[in-house]
Amino acid sequence: MMALAERFEDLKAVSQPTNWRGRSGRFYALVAQSLADFSLDGDDLYMLASGRRVLWVGGAAEVIFEPATRAHFRLALRQADSVFRVSAPATDIERMTIAWDLDGAEPVFGLSLTRR
Repeated sequence: MMALAERFEDLKAVSQPTNWRGRSGRFYALVAQSLADFSLDGDDLYMLASGRRVLWVGGAAEVIFEPATRAHFRLALRQADSVFRVSAPATDIERMTIAWDLDGAEPVFGLSLTRR
């Protein structure tokens, strides 16, 4: 029973949102994911970070279709210590805007964007 409780606590810790402020000043509640189990899924955006520094923002389509982005992604993946997911944006403009904004983001501490 203890193993199940520990696993549940691990899952809760991984799914806790982490707050970041984009370069525009907009706040984002990003979902932290396990770097060991990370994979690019669907149309979601992902952010790879090392500490407080954003290394890469994008999704599967950029990695598949843009060789320069693929190289940047691979380098970021080697250096990253955390990965965050952003739900799929509704439009291409929103996707590009969020990716640009998060590329210059910084973590925000002491601010809760979620209900408890």
